[in-house]
Amino acid sequence: MKNSLPNPTSAELEILQVLWDHGPHSVREVQHLLNRVKPTGYTTALKMLQIMTGKGLVTRDDTSRPQIYSPRYPREHTQRQLLRDLAERAFGGSVKALVLQAVAGRKSSRRELEEMEKLLDRLEGENK
Repeated sequence: MKNSLPNPTSAELEILQVLWDHGPHSVREVQHLLNRVKPTGYTTALKMLQIMTGKGLVTRDDTSRPQIYSPRYPREHTQRQLLRDLAERAFGGSVKALVLQAVAGRKSSRRELEEMEKLLDRLEGENK
């Protein structure tokens, strides 16, 4: 299945994280929040948000000054899109292989394992 939107780049994901965590903001506010992690110029933030608007990753409210940017989709939607793409490109479409590799790649807490088990039980029930 081909995504209708392009996947965000790493830099675009950083901006999306800011918008998801802090809500809609102006370019100046996004740039200020990005500066907490790494130095980012105003024109860089502006250009990135313009590109992201063109790609359909964010929306821009032109009715106010300064213009306010918001993520077009919730965090979970974008995460699922990225995982679908990763599963397709790196694991031959196998979600099972992706999940097994993710779980095997790091130590999980008992709580995380219980949550995964509940999710798998729920998904198994839905697929019957």
